[in-house]
Amino acid sequence: MWLEKLTLLNFKNYEEAELLLSPTVNAFTGDNGAGKTNLLDAIHYLSLCKSYFNPIDTQQIRTHADFFMVQGSFDKDGAREVISCSLKRNQKKQFRRNKKEYQRLADHIGLFPSVMISPNDVDIITEGSEERRRFVDNVISQTDAQYLDELIVYNKNLLNRNAMLKSIAERGSYDPELLSILDDQLVVSGQKIFEKRKDFMAVFIPVFQKHYQYLTEDAEQAELKYESPLFDHDFHDLLRSSVERDRFLQRTTIGIHKDDLNFTVHGMPMKKFGSQGQQKSFLIALKLAQYSFLQLKKGYKPLLLLDDIFDKLDDKRIRKLMTMVSHDDFGQIFITDTSRERIEGIFAAIGVELTTFVVSKGTVSHEKNE
Repeated sequence: MWLEKLTLLNFKNYEEAELLLSPTVNAFTGDNGAGKTNLLDAIHYLSLCKSYFNPIDTQQIRTHADFFMVQGSFDKDGAREVISCSLKRNQKKQFRRNKKEYQRLADHIGLFPSVMISPNDVDIITEGSEERRRFVDNVISQTDAQYLDELIVYNKNLLNRNAMLKSIAERGSYDPELLSILDDQLVVSGQKIFEKRKDFMAVFIPVFQKHYQYLTEDAEQAELKYESPLFDHDFHDLLRSSVERDRFLQRTTIGIHKDDLNFTVHGMPMKKFGSQGQQKSFLIALKLAQYSFLQLKKGYKPLLLLDDIFDKLDDKRIRKLMTMVSHDDFGQIFITDTSRERIEGIFAAIGVELTTFVVSKGTVSHEKNE
């Protein structure tokens, strides 16, 4: 699978753009603020129906315009697939595959998988557990449509249980039988999600370790561990034992919505003790493991989107990373960099063909490499 052509209309800082792309490595070069990352985000839209950086769709519409449209022409197993996303102000977002509109955006997730590596990813390490759960959920959802449905059901049940806990506090009336029914509903979906996360991590962690060891040449010992109370306790028992605390706090304090990933380097928390370079290597290894997992489950290669990847990496790690992703294990790649000379020099040194696009204030030109 690869993206042959990308077309933009009124998307972010682009009035209009059309790019004919290479099936191997594509580089977007130009100054900061020129619109390089916006091109990656447009590709992300075609893959996951949303922006990687901003959840508000209307804010993707170019200033003073009334709509935006992103369209991509893919080659998938030798067949041409045209995916388009458009939004008019004050209207519903439309997402189409070969001119046929989806009734549910969830039906598109996973058909054209992609992996983005961005400076924003540091939030996975530095922020709260919600960011790490979102990472896990996004990866599994691209390979398991039922998982996404279970997440929707669980979150709905969680909202209902929290609403009841709040009602108990406000009205003073407590119905243990009704709460027990809500507990049962939460447990059914929660247990399924836990089992899927556990199975996913059993495959994912060894792949992560392989990528991290390659990037660091085994010089650093990093570990990734999935943490959930359901490893050691029955979910029903956990809800029953926490009911008084839940009533006091008016929310459900235990469950798979509190699961976390524990990141360490040399046995110490990565968040506190990892250098910027170590954190960047850790995140890249996480995303490359995501890529490998998607490829394993899908049977074809996702798109790899690398935004400002060279920041905070030394030359040795940059070369190892580019050598790795340019080999046959990876498919079509998109990279942004402020320096055309640097990125062309890196790929020339490892003997890999590169297609360069120069971006300037919302315009794109294709530059032939000598």
